Amino acid sequence: MSRISTHVLDTTLGEPAAGVVVQLEYAGPSGHWRVLGVQPTDGDGRCANLLPQDVMLEPTLEPGQYRLRFETESYHAAQSVVGLYPIVEITVTVRHGDAHLHVPLLLSPNGYTTYRGS
Repeated sequence: MSRISTHVLDTTLGEPAAGVVVQLEYAGPSGHWRVLGVQPTDGDGRCANLLPQDVMLEPTLEPGQYRLRFETESYHAAQSVVGLYPIVEITVTVRHGDAHLHVPLLLSPNGYTTYRGS
């Protein structure tokens, strides 16, 4: 089953970032972005699968560009903090044969880091 997941950790508080709204978009060969799904991170700061149900049934991901858009301004506001980045966008390339992509985000009010997770 194909899957795109994320885990957001608040490095200032040292805990998962619950309630961060994450939007997943896809741009195939046409180059035009389309929204695949939107969901908030759970209590553990995770979105286990951002793909819609019909895509999840496929064994591999459709090759192309995927973009994760994290709504960080409202998350920081809920913490009574003013952050520098109101939105964090991470664009990744999925290649033929990829079945799972995990994109963690380490977040603070004035910076962020990401990497390819497992």
